[in-house]
Amino acid sequence: MFKNYLVVALRNFGRNKIFSVINILGLSIGISASLVIFLVVQYANSFDQFEKNQDRIFRVVSDYSFQGGDPGHTRGIPAPLADEVSKDISGIDNLVSFRYYDPEKLSVLHNSPDKPALFKKPEHIIFADAHYFDLLPYHWLAGNKNSATALEGQVVLTESRAKLYFPSRPLTDVIGQKIVYDDSLAAQVSGIVADLDQQGNTTFNFKEFISLPTILKNTRLRKSMHWNEWSSTTSDQQLYLQLGNNTTKSSVEKRLKEIFEKMQGENAKKSHFIWTYVLQPLSDIHFNSNYGNFGIPLASKPVLFGLILVAAFLILIASINFINLTTAQAAQRAKEIGVRKTLGSSKAQLIAQFLAETFIVTGLATVLSITITPALLKAFSDFIPEGIHFSLADPLVIAFIVILLVSVSLLAGLYPAWVLSSSNTLDTLKNRAYAGSSKTRTAWLRKGLTVSQFVIAQFFLISVVMVSKQIQFMLNKDLGFSKRAIVSMNFPSSDTSIRHKKYFLDELKKIPGIQMATIANDLPSSYGWWTSTMEYGEGKTPLQTVVELKAGDKNYLDLLKIPIIAGRDLLPSDTASEILINEIFLHILGFKQPGEALGKMLKWDNNHVPIVGVFRDFNAHPLSYKIGPMAFCHNAQQSRVIMASLAQDHTSWPTVLDRMKKTFLTAYPGEEFKYEFLDESISNAYGNVQHTSQLLKWAMGLTIFISCLGLLGLVMYTTTSRTKEIGIRKVLGASVTQIMALLSGDFIKLVALAFFIATPLAWWAIHAWLDDFVFRTTVSWWIFLASGLGMIVIALITLSAQTIRTAIANPVKSLNTE
Repeated sequence: MFKNYLVVALRNFGRNKIFSVINILGLSIGISASLVIFLVVQYANSFDQFEKNQDRIFRVVSDYSFQGGDPGHTRGIPAPLADEVSKDISGIDNLVSFRYYDPEKLSVLHNSPDKPALFKKPEHIIFADAHYFDLLPYHWLAGNKNSATALEGQVVLTESRAKLYFPSRPLTDVIGQKIVYDDSLAAQVSGIVADLDQQGNTTFNFKEFISLPTILKNTRLRKSMHWNEWSSTTSDQQLYLQLGNNTTKSSVEKRLKEIFEKMQGENAKKSHFIWTYVLQPLSDIHFNSNYGNFGIPLASKPVLFGLILVAAFLILIASINFINLTTAQAAQRAKEIGVRKTLGSSKAQLIAQFLAETFIVTGLATVLSITITPALLKAFSDFIPEGIHFSLADPLVIAFIVILLVSVSLLAGLYPAWVLSSSNTLDTLKNRAYAGSSKTRTAWLRKGLTVSQFVIAQFFLISVVMVSKQIQFMLNKDLGFSKRAIVSMNFPSSDTSIRHKKYFLDELKKIPGIQMATIANDLPSSYGWWTSTMEYGEGKTPLQTVVELKAGDKNYLDLLKIPIIAGRDLLPSDTASEILINEIFLHILGFKQPGEALGKMLKWDNNHVPIVGVFRDFNAHPLSYKIGPMAFCHNAQQSRVIMASLAQDHTSWPTVLDRMKKTFLTAYPGEEFKYEFLDESISNAYGNVQHTSQLLKWAMGLTIFISCLGLLGLVMYTTTSRTKEIGIRKVLGASVTQIMALLSGDFIKLVALAFFIATPLAWWAIHAWLDDFVFRTTVSWWIFLASGLGMIVIALITLSAQTIRTAIANPVKSLNTE
């Protein structure tokens, strides 16, 4: 039976080569996209699936806001919270507190202090105790879990880190070896564990575990890490809880709120801020960008959902093509169906025949998709995580391909099979089964499906234009400061000498081609915040404001061309003896004119500093954030960044950058020279938006391509079925233009109808997306009109080749066809 189905299917494909190619190509695009998207979604959802009791593991994170401003989020907590939780909250099976550590260098002594092995900027190091290894299923290769982190000055290594530090030693011989961090912190290897990522993808990418007592018993470390300060919160400090079976998330969050009120409630009321500790599920960590993680690229659930929708749309559009082209050819197979029914074929057998043909087409498309998927993964490597690989040895991949093959075959083939098998036997043998088919229910369904294809394509086209417009708006908006021809670099964190930083700055200024240079705590627009509370009184009820601080030297405002609109610039100083404020802060303090604030005193860190000037507001962060109150001061101790403005002549930049590199390496031998142009760093801040734009562009291109393939197939069928009509019209005097208008008119009407349906949907989606941006472009009417006209032009170009060829054909040949 199947052999018969196969023979008939191959004969049908041979008679309709173009339609078969269109169907296979359309389906293969949809299946390939679905396969790639499945790999992305599967990878994203594979993180932390092997941990024991994963559904009861939570990370304590912080949500906050100051003076009703933008809500903030951090994965960090104050260090004392862990002890307070362990004392006050019951029903917790395991409490894990650890501290991230980021040393500049690391020395491995190899039992030979004279020739240590040096490693620059080692990563993935934390301070942890045995509770950390109770939380996660590490496999111990050497050492004892209970004693390996019990004492000060111990360190546990992963297998990969042990082989990196001690390449020629057996793992058992590594125990007892000495490691020194930043020349000040020494630890002996007390244990080795297998790398956790050998068990699967995980957010816990740590490779080195210094015993937590190393902090607890070291006064210097405790002080530098603000270990006893409730007012100090850093993302380096992490707290994980494994709840007991009878303990609920809400009950623990309620107790955390009570702890905050007890420890910081009065300070919160006084400083007008809200702070809430929240339990974040382990399963949410890989997806939540509000809190982030340590160097593991996060996935986005909205993006993954969007990818799934794109895959569904592409499969749907390809299936619509198949349905349209198959039902359009019904008249050509009418006699075959009639003969089969006369010879005794049942409706079920006919449906099976046509489903088998669909299955074969889908199977060929699937084979083609499997062939090109590795190339697609390579082509989209910028958007696809490194850990994603395509392998037919993966049972989940095989299962997905089989499910996709069956689902697409049923989706694309079931309705055409039902239509083709439902015709009346007598009518099919007399060629009357599909007479006047343009008026039938099937024809109306075909038009509806065509409209739905172009609704999706039109929606993507409008979205792409709008997202591109927002990106251009963000990149070109006046941020309130100059960003052209400004290069920045970071000071090594090991350099704490103000004198040395100033010496390096003076050396840079001597380089020809550098117009001006300045040191600062941060770039003018970044994701970093340095905030403090300032108080203004003068006989009234004191007004406390959480203010963002920017620190730099006397060249900072001049280099960035930030104007002072009242007062004067700060006098040269290494400390914050006076400040400038921005216009937002000016109005919060109650002043209407900039000059009114001059000379007023603000209380800051138990000191009183005068306001000597007001500078113009500028965007200190990406455009999804509001401009808040800000103060500018001189504070050399906070200097972490150096910025230099270059001559506008681009041809001199390579020479200038080379001189900068030599100067840097002279000042900081052994360090890595890295620089970034300010306009590029601002552009990089919108990487997620640009990735969204690229995704939409690919989705738009594929949907338009598949839709136009279907449109081409339908117009080819239409021109073939109306050959005699066209010949008669030409004989009666119809022009080529009239024939083209006749053949294209109905299809253009369908595309236009799709535009009117897609427009309100796109308008709603665009406004919902733009709500995430405080500063956003306008939704212009011309975007919708241009997108609609563009889609009509694309459709006309698709139709033109076939309609022109038909319109200029010899009518004598048309009238001679049977």
